[in-house]
Amino acid sequence: MPRSDTVHVCQSCGAVHAKWAGRCDACGSWNSLVEETGAEAPLSAQAGVRKRAATRRSRLELVDLGSATDDPPRLQSAIAEFDRVAGGGLVPGSAVLVGGDPGIGKSTLLLQAVANLAKSGAKAVYVSGEEAADQVRRRARRLGLADAAVALAAETSLEVILDGLKAEKPDIAVIDSIQTMWSDQLAAAPGTVVQVRACAQELVRFAKKRNTAVILVGHVTKEGQIAGPRVVEHMVDTVLYFEGERAHQFRILRAVKNRFGPTDEIGVFEMADKGLQEVANPSALFLDGRGEAASGAAVFAGMEGSRPVLTEIQALVAPAAFGTPRRAVVGWDSGRLAMVLAVLEARCGLGFGGRDVYLNVAGGLKISEPAADLAVAAALVSSHFDTPLPGDGVVFGEIALSGDVRPVGRAEARLKEAAKLGFKRAIAPAGSEGGALSVTGLSTVQALVRHLDPDSH
Repeated sequence: MPRSDTVHVCQSCGAVHAKWAGRCDACGSWNSLVEETGAEAPLSAQAGVRKRAATRRSRLELVDLGSATDDPPRLQSAIAEFDRVAGGGLVPGSAVLVGGDPGIGKSTLLLQAVANLAKSGAKAVYVSGEEAADQVRRRARRLGLADAAVALAAETSLEVILDGLKAEKPDIAVIDSIQTMWSDQLAAAPGTVVQVRACAQELVRFAKKRNTAVILVGHVTKEGQIAGPRVVEHMVDTVLYFEGERAHQFRILRAVKNRFGPTDEIGVFEMADKGLQEVANPSALFLDGRGEAASGAAVFAGMEGSRPVLTEIQALVAPAAFGTPRRAVVGWDSGRLAMVLAVLEARCGLGFGGRDVYLNVAGGLKISEPAADLAVAAALVSSHFDTPLPGDGVVFGEIALSGDVRPVGRAEARLKEAAKLGFKRAIAPAGSEGGALSVTGLSTVQALVRHLDPDSH
């Protein structure tokens, strides 16, 4: 029987299947298999053979692990929030992948960054595969960046782009976006897994060989992950996510991978008429507009990377309108909410089974650290008893399934940030040192309920 010349590749994870199926066996995605020609496999196999042969001919160089090395130089964009997330600036020869929802402001932010770099003397190239050069120019004029010496190009052919970059020899290059790039060496359509993987690999190789900082813009799926094979995230040095609700003016740039700096670092921006404006004090911005103390609102003293950030967590507990109570969460893990509710019911006797529970993190920030457990529990208990928390207090701490309140890291930095913003008291794990703040130390979640229950006073 003759061998088939086509394969079916999952557009979510890159797994290759011999025949079409409705569901990918590797990642479980539905309707993600796309038929592609199998001609690419021999090309990649030949490339692998050549690479292995070259490796055998080359001599392995070994160095001492303790030998001194200089810190890599940095290209600083003069946008402090962007440079912080990048680890202090862009490293020459590094590859950065930036993902985010459509219209969130990725192109605007990167255009501002490369324009600032060009004004400081760096040679910058901006290649757009989604917009014409005139569209990018109009955006630059609107942002007041028309005088920046940024070289623009509207192109999607990988070979043409690489030839142009080799001739131009820029210090930084932006490719917007990687899903629009295609190579004429492959028969697959642009945007497919094969094309995205091959184009990203060539651009990363160019960055390393030519010592150029290359920024790749990537689309995201409806789940919020960068579209295409996950191997692209492994190829690059840094992966940044640009987050935020389009209805909010706040935008969060978050590092989820960084070989030249800390991960989980965030930069906060505000969308304005002149583009994205950096926010030097995000805690004050997230807490801006807070009215008088109301039940169900707790200020959480959290950590985003190395930066303490204060934000408001809002909870509403209401009688269920229908037979099955609702659980709606924005900005936090719904599974974590279910755990906190279960602990409050099992350890404290509070009944949430017949009540709707709504939880929201104000300002569009997404919180992932377990230290928010106690703040969420305080907001839920406050709404349950309809008793406001003190307006000048912050809350943080991790809750165990046993009902114990566990200490969290960087407690001193959290309390110092709260004191700087004018807060006077804190509810925290037992043993936390408050400094200028009056700290109520709790060892169990039952103590939190007694502290907030108006009948216990």
